[in-house]
Amino acid sequence: MNDRKDASPHGNPRRTDPLIGNLDHLDAGVRQRAFAREDTRTESRTRTPPFNARPHREPPPRRRRWWPALVVVVVLVIGGSWAWNHQSMLSSLLPQTQLNSLLTRADKAYAAGKLSGSPDSARDLYEAARALDPDNNQALTGLQNVGNAELAKAKAALKQHDYTAARASLEEARSLLGGGADVTAVNQALAKAVLHSANIDVLIGQARAALANGRIDGSDGAAALFGKVLAGDPHNAVARHGMNQVGDVLANHIQAQLGSGDRAGAHKTLDNLASLLPGYAQLPNLRATVAAADRAADAQRDQYLAQGQADLRAGKVTGTGDDNAEAQFKAALAADPGNAKAQAGLGQVAEALIMQANAAIDSGHPHAAKALLDQAAALAPKSADLAAARSRLAAGASTRQAAASAAPAAPALSPADSAKLARLVARAKVAARKGDIMLPPGNSAYDLYRAALGIDGNDAAAQAGLRALPQMTRDQFGRALHADNLDQAHDMLETLEQLDPGDPVEASMRHSLGSAWLDRADHYVGLGEVGAARAALREAERLVPQDPRISEVGARIRHDN
Repeated sequence: MNDRKDASPHGNPRRTDPLIGNLDHLDAGVRQRAFAREDTRTESRTRTPPFNARPHREPPPRRRRWWPALVVVVVLVIGGSWAWNHQSMLSSLLPQTQLNSLLTRADKAYAAGKLSGSPDSARDLYEAARALDPDNNQALTGLQNVGNAELAKAKAALKQHDYTAARASLEEARSLLGGGADVTAVNQALAKAVLHSANIDVLIGQARAALANGRIDGSDGAAALFGKVLAGDPHNAVARHGMNQVGDVLANHIQAQLGSGDRAGAHKTLDNLASLLPGYAQLPNLRATVAAADRAADAQRDQYLAQGQADLRAGKVTGTGDDNAEAQFKAALAADPGNAKAQAGLGQVAEALIMQANAAIDSGHPHAAKALLDQAAALAPKSADLAAARSRLAAGASTRQAAASAAPAAPALSPADSAKLARLVARAKVAARKGDIMLPPGNSAYDLYRAALGIDGNDAAAQAGLRALPQMTRDQFGRALHADNLDQAHDMLETLEQLDPGDPVEASMRHSLGSAWLDRADHYVGLGEVGAARAALREAERLVPQDPRISEVGARIRHDN
């Protein structure tokens, strides 16, 4: 720089810039110093070493030592020997990372329902784990679980009628479980289902043909054939439509039966329809129609019964036309077959005829008596009073024949006949006490008393024994009912209906027995014995069809079934 200050020509102060000077001198100084350093290095390279400097020697090569290698070899030999002798321990210390990973993945696949059929399925992963450790309990248990799950899948597919899937799952289960009772059962069910499926088309064709021909009932009827299809395939649309057509045909049958007065047939057809198609749309209307027909018939029947009793009181027992008790009771029985009151009324008619016959015998009119007894026999052929009256009539005929003949009158009875008669009466009493009133034929009390009266129609013991049979029957009925021997009580009731068909006590006996059968049916329902409960209910329905408990017990049976 230069400290010189130049004055302004005008005398005013101004800024003064620094001056660098001559740059050529600066560059010359730099070059001079560089040449000096180069000369110094050259001199040092060419300088002669001093005379006392020692010459430089290369160090001699080192000797190779062999003992470290020997030590390494010895260590390796000793270590290898120890490892060989302790390899099981070393194996247990090896990491189980791959095995544990396979088992974890297999468990997850099983939980997700991915059982088999792909490399990442539970079966494949468990088997891969077994390849690493054949005795691994977790892998073995997992494969067992997969087999059971495949078996469950086979059962489910079988229920859905997916037979291909069922077969595939079953084969997987068989290969894992190695067979067994469950596998065999599913295999048999599958084979049966496949065979049934092949027959469905044939069954439908047969059912359609039966329906077209109007053949509804029977094992080869449309109802049974369509029912077989639905039993194997409940959702088969063709079979369900066919069953609805069957329902239409049965509904028409019910209307026709009611029109012809066949109420019993209408009830049977209605029950059949209800069992085949409980959801049939017209079923409520049909039930209402049948019930209305029942009410009308019941009203007419009650009118017949009332008129029959009135005719009995008026002494109009029989005759031509409808203006008599016999005609009215028969009309009631036609309106309600099996009606107990109508049957009892006819029994009363028979008793009235027997009384008239006895009066005719007493007044010496055997022909009129015989005609009356024949009429009574048509109504009550097993009546005890009828048998006694016939014996009296036969004995009177023998007496009249003896009186009309020129020969002297024969003695009343020979000793042999008297002894035989006494034995017959004694046997009859024993049979009656045992309950053998009408059975067995030939050895029953009824037959034995009649045999005794065949020897002597006027024998007082035989006549009294025969007339006592109805009361003995009532007594035995009561004892059987008290002992809950309902079958024996039923036999006694039927016996009384034959011996004394007009007995007024019979109605209460029938009601008592019907109630006992209902109690038994209810008891069987509580025990879960549905079949026995149904059988007892049928007996009650036959005896007391109007009892309100019948519907209650029937509902319980249907609920528990």
